[in-house]
Amino acid sequence: MIVRGIRNNNPLNIRRSKDQWKGLRAQQTDASFAQFETMEYGWRAAFYLLTRTYYHKYRLYTIRSIVTKWAPAVENNTKAYIENVSRLTGMLPDEPLGIPSEQPSRWMMLGAAMALQECGWEGFDLFAMLRGWEMCRGER
Repeated sequence: MIVRGIRNNNPLNIRRSKDQWKGLRAQQTDASFAQFETMEYGWRAAFYLLTRTYYHKYRLYTIRSIVTKWAPAVENNTKAYIENVSRLTGMLPDEPLGIPSEQPSRWMMLGAAMALQECGWEGFDLFAMLRGWEMCRGER
């Protein structure tokens, strides 16, 4: 069985909200998580949230601060999530990621590690992730 985030083309399991993301499926059949037309649109939304909302709006710029907000302890093992993302990226939990436009690889590694935490390796598409980054960052 394909995991939910992959089925929904939503690699970071973005919750449904009032946000009208580009590329949302016309029919939203998952009661909790957004469903995108393609994986690229799911990645676009994920990178938008990480680099624009979390970094610029909330001023979160470390793995610990981002994951604590993204995956709160009331519904996740946040400590294990932080440790796994840190291990996968090779970055310390409290190490600043840098400005997204100046350190894009660090933000892509963060996104990839979070997707692996959320969905595992099955269905992970590196090229969809890179296209999603380009879609997000090209909209300045």
